[in-house]
Amino acid sequence: MAARPVVRVLRLGLLSYEQGLRVQRGCVQRHREQGDAADTLLLCQHPPVYTVGLRQAPYPPAEEARLRALGAAFHRTDRGGLVTFHGPGQLVCYPVLDLRRFRRSGGLRWYVSQLEGIVIDLCSRMGLEALRSPHTGVWVREKKVCAIGIHCGRYITSHGLALNCNTDLKWFEHIIPCGIIGKGVTSLSQELSRDVTVEEATAPFLEAFQEQLNCTLTFSEDSNP
Repeated sequence: MAARPVVRVLRLGLLSYEQGLRVQRGCVQRHREQGDAADTLLLCQHPPVYTVGLRQAPYPPAEEARLRALGAAFHRTDRGGLVTFHGPGQLVCYPVLDLRRFRRSGGLRWYVSQLEGIVIDLCSRMGLEALRSPHTGVWVREKKVCAIGIHCGRYITSHGLALNCNTDLKWFEHIIPCGIIGKGVTSLSQELSRDVTVEEATAPFLEAFQEQLNCTLTFSEDSNP
């Protein structure tokens, strides 16, 4: 029987989206250069930032300027999906994994389903029923509680998911989140009618991650990737 994959967890705290990209790219590069590079799960929060993915048509400069004027940064990225928001109170998780260590078939559809399953499990542990829908992500009724957007090249994943814990949801009012018209956005705090911090959500997230992907997590004492 093959050994369970080992995934190193790095808690990066609050850092800019650009800094988060640099850390991810460094981890991806090590995978490309070293066949035995460690799989890594990066956990962080970002200051307010709007991002657009590969599926987004060229974003109008006037719209970008409007969003920046709100006090948020703006980035175009190589993840899948459309426009979304990241900010404080959101658990952002970037798994940099070699998928060949986890499953030999199923590809990206399988991987996205695993990420959704992790968050659904987390929500269940906290007493909240969350579901999949025809749209990517995790939903509570008609509102999205977790956005997912990934990149995968030569089996190595980057980007990941953003779970709204006690995020200020007003930031989402300035966009059509993930390009889905007629759907709302919610948070764990809003659904559970109490303040749910990123710190509180992290432990059940890691437990669900380990069980869903059948891996073993190790924890670094520092944030050096």
